[in-house]
Parts: sequence; C-alpha cells; structure tokens
Amino acid sequence: MTHLVCCVSAEEERRVYFSFLILQSNCIMTSKYNIITFLPVNLFEQFQEVANTYFLFLLILQLIPQISSLSWFTTIVPLALVLSITAVKDATDDYFRHKSDNQVNNRQSQVLIRGSLQNEKWMNVRVGDIIKLENNQFVAADLLLLSSTEPHGLCYIETAELDGETNMKVRQSVSVTSELGDPNNLASFDGEVVCEPPNNKLDRFSGTLYWREKKYSLTNQNMLLRGCVLRNTEACYGLVIFAGPDTKLMQNSGRTKFKRTSIDRLMNTLVLWIFGFLVCMGMILAVGNAGWEKEVGSLFQSYLAWDTPVNNFLFSAFLSFWSYVIILNTVVPISLYVSVEVIRLGHSYFINWDQQMFCSQCNTAAEARTTTLNEELGQVEYIFSDKTGTLTQNIMTFNKCSINGQSYGKDTHTTYHMHRLDFTPFNPLADPDFCFYDDKLLESVKVGDSCTHEFFRLLSLCHTVMSEEKSEGELVYKAQSPDEGALVTAARNFGFVFRSRTPGTITTTEMGRTVTYSLLAILDFNNIRKRMSVIVRNPEGRIRLYCKGADTVLLERLHPCNQEVMSITSDHLNEYATDGLRTLALAYRDLSEDEWEAWSESHRFADKATDCREDRLAAAYEEIEQNMMLLGATAIEDKLQEGVPETIAVLSLANIKIWVLTGDKQETAVNIGYSCKMLTDDMTEVFIISGHTVQSVRQELRSVWLCAHCTRLYTAHALEADMEAEFVSTACACKAVICCRVTPLQKAQVVELIKKHKKAVTLAIGDGANDISMIKSAHIGVGISGQEGIQAVLASDYSFSQFRFLQRLLLVHGRWSYLRMCRFLCYFFYKNFAFTMVHFWFGFFCGFSAQTVYDQYFITLFNIVYTSLPVLAMGIFDQDVPDHRSLEYPKLYEPGQLNLLFNKREFFICIAQGIYTSVVLFFVPYAVLSNATQSNGVPLADYQTFAVTTATALVIVVSVQIVLDTGFWTVFNHVFVWGSLGSYFIIMFALHSQTLFRIFPNQFHFVGSAQSTLLQPVVWLTIALATAICIVPVLAFRFLKLDLKPQLSDTVRKHTKTHAWRGTGSVSEGRLGARGGSRRSGYAFAHQEGFGELITSGKNMRLSSLALASFASRHSSKGKIKMFFKK
Repeated sequence: MTHLVCCVSAEEERRVYFSFLILQSNCIMTSKYNIITFLPVNLFEQFQEVANTYFLFLLILQLIPQISSLSWFTTIVPLALVLSITAVKDATDDYFRHKSDNQVNNRQSQVLIRGSLQNEKWMNVRVGDIIKLENNQFVAADLLLLSSTEPHGLCYIETAELDGETNMKVRQSVSVTSELGDPNNLASFDGEVVCEPPNNKLDRFSGTLYWREKKYSLTNQNMLLRGCVLRNTEACYGLVIFAGPDTKLMQNSGRTKFKRTSIDRLMNTLVLWIFGFLVCMGMILAVGNAGWEKEVGSLFQSYLAWDTPVNNFLFSAFLSFWSYVIILNTVVPISLYVSVEVIRLGHSYFINWDQQMFCSQCNTAAEARTTTLNEELGQVEYIFSDKTGTLTQNIMTFNKCSINGQSYGKDTHTTYHMHRLDFTPFNPLADPDFCFYDDKLLESVKVGDSCTHEFFRLLSLCHTVMSEEKSEGELVYKAQSPDEGALVTAARNFGFVFRSRTPGTITTTEMGRTVTYSLLAILDFNNIRKRMSVIVRNPEGRIRLYCKGADTVLLERLHPCNQEVMSITSDHLNEYATDGLRTLALAYRDLSEDEWEAWSESHRFADKATDCREDRLAAAYEEIEQNMMLLGATAIEDKLQEGVPETIAVLSLANIKIWVLTGDKQETAVNIGYSCKMLTDDMTEVFIISGHTVQSVRQELRSVWLCAHCTRLYTAHALEADMEAEFVSTACACKAVICCRVTPLQKAQVVELIKKHKKAVTLAIGDGANDISMIKSAHIGVGISGQEGIQAVLASDYSFSQFRFLQRLLLVHGRWSYLRMCRFLCYFFYKNFAFTMVHFWFGFFCGFSAQTVYDQYFITLFNIVYTSLPVLAMGIFDQDVPDHRSLEYPKLYEPGQLNLLFNKREFFICIAQGIYTSVVLFFVPYAVLSNATQSNGVPLADYQTFAVTTATALVIVVSVQIVLDTGFWTVFNHVFVWGSLGSYFIIMFALHSQTLFRIFPNQFHFVGSAQSTLLQPVVWLTIALATAICIVPVLAFRFLKLDLKPQLSDTVRKHTKTHAWRGTGSVSEGRLGARGGSRRSGYAFAHQEGFGELITSGKNMRLSSLALASFASRHSSKGKIKMFFKK
C-alpha cells in the first residue's frame, strides 16, 4: 500500500503529492566531504583564508624568473605544510562525522511492508512508511502517532536530544486511528495527511488527516519527532511525515555561531598593518633601485646590461618592488596561524585532562568543546549565571514548616545538636532517604494533633504526582517538579502516604489506615494564579477544598478569622526567607453539597466554553478559592552546589562581575544571592523600582544615583532601546546584579547589552535548555552537565559538572592560556622582524638588487625547523606561577581583563626590539668582517662568510631570547630549544657539504662555507658581540623593571621561590551571617499548567506494568524582568 503525504507551502498555496518511491530519504549526512570531493573542496575552503591566498600569490610571483631571487620551494614548503596540517585536521573531524552518520543510518527499524513487519535500516525508511517502535527505542523520523499499546492511544517520550529536558512527555494519537493496533488493520490504512512544510519549530505542528471522507486536525501532541526516545510504552505505530534532512531535529542542526577571540581580531588587524609595512619597505627599496640604476647602474650597461624585459630604470624598479615583496614576505608569518591552532589544541587537552575538574560522583570530566577560545578565558569581566541547577543542585528537601502558628524544623545554628529522625519504627512505608531533625513534629503527628494531620493530609492530596508501587511498600513518585516530590515525600514519612490515583479517586494510607478519596476537581496551577487546589470527598461524605500556593496570593484569600495565625505564619515565612528557603502557604475550605453543586455547574459551563475558556475557568477558580482556613506553610531548601560561595568570592576578588539571571521571583533570587555570598550584610539599603511605564522606570532609575550602597530592582522597561545606556551604566556600577523573572530571550538581551556597551569579554553559564540563547550570545558559553538534560552542554564551548570548577577554568587555565598566547605572539613577531629586516638593510649595500642575505635553504627552514618548536613549547607549557598560587592570588587575573600582555603598544615594542636586533645582526658583522682576515691573510669580507655569520648570530640570539622569555621549564622546552639550536648546525654543515654539491651543483652554492667560516675565531667573537649587544639591554631593562616596578606575578613568583607553600586560606569558607529584613522566598511551585486536566480525564492512567511517566516540564510565564542590584 502506498501512503501519500501532502505538504502545503504557506507561500505557494498549492498541494504537492509525493509517493514513498520518490520522497526524501531518511539518510542523514552531517559530513562535508567524500573521497572524491575532499581535496578540491578542502583546498577551496582553505584558500578563502586571506593569508593562504596571499602566500599562493607569492608562490606564483616566485615562478617568474625576472622577479624572484628565491627558489619557489622557499614558499611552497611552509605553505604546503600549513595546508597539510589543516587538511589532516579537517579530514579527521570529517571521518568521525562519517562514522557517526553511518552508526545512525544503519540502526534497525521495524517497517510495515505488505502487511508484515520487516527490519529495515533507518536510511531506507521513506515518507509514508508505517513504523513500529518499541520501548526505549529512538524515533527514526518525524512520525504521526497512529496507535499505541497504552490506553487512549497514549505514549510517553523523552525529548532530551531535542530540548534538553530529561522528563517524559505524553503524546496521543488521533482518536480515529488509536484502535489500529494490529498490523493487518494498519496495512489497510489509506489516509492522506496535509501538513506544513519542513521547519525547525519543535513545539508546533499543523496538519490535517483525511480518512474515510472525514478530516481530523493534527497538532504537535500527535507527533513523535526524530531524536526522541520511547519510554514506558510497550509499543506504538507511527506514519512517517518527515524523513532525513526534513526532520525537525535536522532542521535545527544549523551551524553554530562562530566565535572569535579579541586576540584573533587584534591579530588580523596587526597582520594587515604588517602587510602595509611590507609594501612600504618594498616601495622604499624600489625607489632606491630606480635611483641606483639611473645614477650608478647605467655606468655598467656596456658590460653588465639589463635583462631582456628591462629597458629602463623605472621598469627595473617595478620588478624590484615585487622581488622585495617576495623576499620580505616572512614579515607576515605563514606559520603563525597553524602555530596558534596547535597551541590552542594543547591548552584544550590540559582542560580535558585536569583531574581537579573531574567530578567523581557523576564520573564527568571537564571538556573543552572548542579550541578557539582558550585565551579568552583569561580575559572575562562579566559572568552571567543561571540559578537553578547551576548555583543550586536542583534537589529540593523538606526543611521546615509552620503548622497552626508553630514552627518546626532544624535551626541552622543548632543542627549539630539535633539528630536525624528514624521513621522506620513509626511508618514502614517511609522513604529511607528523607531527612528531618525536629522530633517535635513527629510527636505532634503521633499524638493525633488535628491541625498537623490536616496539614500532611493536604500535602498527600493536593498535587499532580504519579505513583508506582514496584513491590509491596516500595513506592516511586513521579513528580513534575522536585518541589512537589519533596512535599509528597514529607507527607509520606509523617504517616500520610500517597499510594495511587485514578481519574476520580486518590488512595492514601493515613497513619496505617487506607483511605480512598473521591477526586471531584483539580483547579490547576499556572503562573498567574500561583496556586493549585483539589476538591475531594472523604469516605464520610464531607467535601473539602485543599489549596497550596504562594503566600502573596493565598493569604489574601483567607477568612477574616485567620488574622492571628496569619500574622504568626507571616513571621515564620520571613524567617524561612532569611534562610533562603522556598515557601508555600497551605489552606483549606469546607464546602456544602449545595455550594459544590452550584460551583460544579459553573465550572462545567466554563470548561465547555468555546471562547475565552481560560478566563472563564480562572474566574470559576477565583470564586471557590475564597474564605479559606490557613493551615500553615512549608519551607523547602534548594541546596547550593558544593563550593559556590567560595567560588563567587574568589571570582569577585579577581574583579569579575557576576550577574545571576533567573526565572525565579525576586525573593528567591535575593535569598540565593545571600546564600552564595553575592550579597552581604554591608549592602543595607533596599531600593525597589516598581514602575510599570518607561517614564516611571526612567525617573526611578535616575534617582538611584542619589543612594549609596543600595539594592536595585528593575522591570522589563529597563531593556528598552532608549534606556539601554542608563541601565548599563547603573548596573555596571553595582557590585552584584540579580535579574529575576527573566525569559530565555531576555537573558540573551542582557548579555548582548553588556557586549554592546562595555566591550568586555562575557561568559554565560547554565545547565538547562532555557539557557541556550544566553550561552550562545556570550563570548564564552559554559554548560553544566546537571539535572536538566544535555542541551546546554551541546550548545556550550566548555562543560563540566560543578559550578565550583569555574574558578579553576578561569583563574588557572584561562589565565595561563592568555599568558602563553601573549608571550608566544610577542616572541613570534619579534623573531620574524629580526629575521626579515636584515634583508632590508642589506638592500642599501647590494644596489637594491633584491639579493638575499641568507642561503635560500636557511630562509625556508628558519620558521619551520630552527625556531618553530621552542616557541610552541613556550606557548603550550609556560606559566608564571603555579596553579595554586593563581587561585590564592585572584588579582593575578586582572592583566588579562585589562589586556596588558598583548596589545598594540606591546606589539610595537616587540617590533622595535626586532628591528633593533636586525640592525645589530647586520651592521656588527658588516663592520667587523669588512676589515677582518683569516690567519693566512685571506679577507673574510665575502658574501658567503657574511651570510653564515649573520644567520648563526640570528639563531643564537633568538634562542637566547626564548630562554629569557620562558618562565617554566619542562623536558620538552629543553629538548626543543637545545635540539633546535643543534639541528641548525647539523643541517647547515650538511647543506654546505661537498656531497650535496656534487649531486646538485646548481642548488647548493654555499659549498664549504660553514666549515671555513666557523673555524675563524673572529667570526665567533663577532657572533658573541652581536649577541651581547642584542641581549644585554633586554636583561638590563628587565632587571630594572623587576626592581623598580615589579608586577604582582613577579612578587608571587619571588615569594614562591623563597618561601615554602603555606596554604591558600585567602577566602573564608565560613557561612555568611544571618541578615535582617523581611523577605519572602520564592514559592515552591514549578510545574506545568494543564496537568490536572490530564489527570481528571484519565488519559494518563496507566494499565500496563511499565513504570509511570514523569512530567517535569517547567514552563513559567515570565512576562516581566526584574533586576536586583547591589552597589
């Protein structure tokens, strides 16, 4: 049977029909090359780099005999080396992409073919095929769910690959196809699907099913997307709608935004300047050539005529210009870019291998997911952090509670004198992992206090948790949010055990007695209501409404007789807020049969309304949730991750500003700010900006400057375009900034504002899918591999499992990477100018004839053999102070933030030193050898002797210079420095030997020059003199600078060498003291709206033996953004 799918284009308003024989293949291809296309495509991509194209242009020039005085291999060898290294890297990356593609494409899937199920590879699946999925299988393509083994055509999926959420979600087939569970019935299915074109919107699908002369609307709830995993469902069948590249997963796998470091951008600018400098030198020497040919060269025309193409001095100058461009091209180093990539790769491996950033609990190591941003880690000024799961563990524990005006729970200051309660003798169904320390609450339950019993009865009934009893007494709760799970678990341990539910009942075990309640209604939670309620009928027939929600909305709906207990409970809420706990208020209301019947009728009317259904339901809920009786309040602790306060304190000492961007309400964010030491007690005055218009916010924003040491709170209007500058200037003047109730888009907007106005390096860190936009917007994105899936990690540049590792990433690896890269670049430009500028000075003494100073083989090998490995070793291994000193002295991080180690000023200093060295290397040998003679009286003033002397002095000087620049010596440094110096002499003697001259007489013109030159004492004295003149001023300057104006790193290094290490101890690990003030904590409610309706409909009730699905989607409406600042 051929199944047809119709895609309707929104732009074209027409229908296009495809059969499965010609439709899109399900084969995916993320690789870029194959065996045939690799070489041409890769070369084309590499020559899009300006530097590679430039050197290719030089190579072409060198093939013109009238221009080039160098052989073509002096350019092609380093160019080929750079292209080869890059090609090998690209080929390796693409090989792994091919391997991954083959692994996915060859997965097996059961496809319905001619009435029977047959195994097919994923790549052979076509649109229109019907596929059978079994539990824990990946979805092969975007499928329309036709039927399932679960009741009502339901199935459960995990979408971590799509949105980073590890919780399970429910999908349901169209009712008309839900009974097509048998392959024979499915084989006769001949429906037609009209749907939207392929797109990348994961949360939306629009289509229509035409079958049996009827049409049925299709939504995202009917779709199983590629990348999902079927969970807790024995089997289901689906019709392939989109396959391969058309699937939403592949539509979303676009290229990640390419990030460049500030050093990269500066380097590109400097290379352009160097190129301009090269052109200027070429023009100067060309003008010199024109003048020399006109005034002097013309006198030799009778016996030394110009070459055939040259007929006048101007044309000679033109050719001379291009000749000097070729000779002086080494001032633009071809090996610079590949050397930078090798160094960055080494730094990335150091991050991956760092055992101090390895989390043994989750067996996760730090990972550098990019190799291009390592030195940027040493320049971060602003960190934007998520809260839940990043600063906190996203693990909720029932910590305290207030019942009828009595507070229970552990006191932070007396925990060590309290013992953990053992619930086992009292309650065999207790959760052994539950911790509580106040035995007064357990005694209150045991003696039968009615308020306490009603308190825990509410917690066991008013929720949307699902329960599975794997064996007798072994309960597993599946909660939408960890808050709900903590509350239901607390009720379970105190004797009110939630056991099971059906669409119309809730079964509990209360103090050992099984009780079944009739579930009359669930008044669902949303972020506007900030509360949820259930209406139940107990076995005695009494109807009661139980409600839990944020204290700000629930307390105002209480009966007036609750004033006294409400006042006491409010004080308790303030106490809990002081400890940074998340709170809920609990209340109930008794309903008569008449009240219930009347309200039930109005509720049914609102539920069936076709227009404004949500508003009508909200009004109905509001009507019944009045005049309630207060039971008490709960306090849940969202535990901080290990080392968060210490990490924030250390990073603050490094002058890094930390902003927390969270979707939580103001109170929760403020409390976490105190808990993690972002906010301290010396920040006393609270200043709240509560304006709801642009004008009012602007007025209050400006009034902030009248206060000192104040707390600040902003609304969404602060992000308006005409208020950006005021917002940024005010916020950046503060020590700490906390933005509350922000949406993912607003997180990215805040980051972009700082990037735009402050020109500072930003880092964003988060663990959830809602942090992706922030992570991608920042210069550096860090993903926490935590509780909320892997999507943030997949979008990040670096990842690890604990926030505390951030201080080591920045203060150790980041600082070292920046230091190493800066030292590498300074030395690289220095040595290349020292090497190249000798040709410039020589031009004034050779008639501007474009004659080279050095042997052409020396020119070829200088950058790729003689000096490449020592500078790479310094760039990879160098360090100024040990890692523990970097953490002990956070101020060492500031030079990177101020960009002190490599900037335009430092670049010109390096260039000046290189030019000075070239002057010494040319004029000292020139002056000495002009009148020097050998022991037998033969003059030493010949070209070959001068070339060997200058080249040897150059190699020795740059080797001594890198010895001075290297601050940390390893075996590799020693081998590379002394090995490179030794290789120079070995290769030079080999190239100047008689053997090579006899084999290639036209290629090796310096036969015997090395042996005869280096046997002369005057040559070695000349080399020693040139080296001393080059190095002594550098040594003198460094000693004076160290003595008169030492940097912090110099002081720390001196201290490290002269004193034994005495521990860090820089940051106190003690807990910040308690703070005053009345603050409400965030209400502990974070689950998805609409789940109550799903429960009462019965669609999520499980009749199979598989584990229950969990619904932990956290969607909160975040209509406005609030900023909390501390100045």
